[in-house]
Amino acid sequence: MSWSDKGQRVRVLLLKTDWYLCFGLVFLACVLIGLSAAAFKLNAVLNDADALPIEAVAINGERNYTADQEIQVALQDLMQRSFFSADVNQVQQALEALPWVYQASVRREWPAKLKVYLIEQVPVAHWNGDAWLNTYGDVFDAPAKEGIPNLPSLTGPEAQGKSVLTTYQQLGELLTINGFSLKSLSLSARHAWHAELNNGIRLELGREDSMTRIQRFIHVYPKLAAQDKKVGVVDLRYDTGLAVDWDDAQTESR
Repeated sequence: MSWSDKGQRVRVLLLKTDWYLCFGLVFLACVLIGLSAAAFKLNAVLNDADALPIEAVAINGERNYTADQEIQVALQDLMQRSFFSADVNQVQQALEALPWVYQASVRREWPAKLKVYLIEQVPVAHWNGDAWLNTYGDVFDAPAKEGIPNLPSLTGPEAQGKSVLTTYQQLGELLTINGFSLKSLSLSARHAWHAELNNGIRLELGREDSMTRIQRFIHVYPKLAAQDKKVGVVDLRYDTGLAVDWDDAQTESR
């Protein structure tokens, strides 16, 4: 094939080529490359803590036992991230890991702030010595703080915190309206109830009918108080009677 024939063939191919399609494909490729570069750059900026830092954390909610410094320490590492790359779920988990925080909610606020709402634990009783029970009967561990009111002492098997608190509230209400105050309540491993009043009297309630037995104590107490002896322990584990252990003597009466 001569060079003139080859040139003629090339001219024919060029005439048949759809140049609009070719230029369109080249333009599309340039647009895709530009968008990819822009997305890469945007991602780098959004994750750059120096370019878009978290400038402030607004803490709302009533706090009695959680100090600002504790919150700062808990969020110290997470605050090194950018506004967009900070994981609000991780921030929430870090706050809820604080001993006196019951619940935390976190949201972003443009342009550079995190808004946090905290709900603290509300202790209603000491539990098994070192722990606490909150208003829902949940057990939590936290250091003692100034300002915590004088709380009752409840003890029992680890999984029975809610049950013990419920029984304490029921017995305590009945005692309070009759002029007594329940200081502590204990549930033994054999599910027997033991109570102590603020006046030092200890009540053995057994495993059944604790409300009925408390009512029996309330009914008979005026007779016990009339005695010239100090009541120590009142054993109410009888169907119809009770036994009294006096502080100054080992006299038992039915």
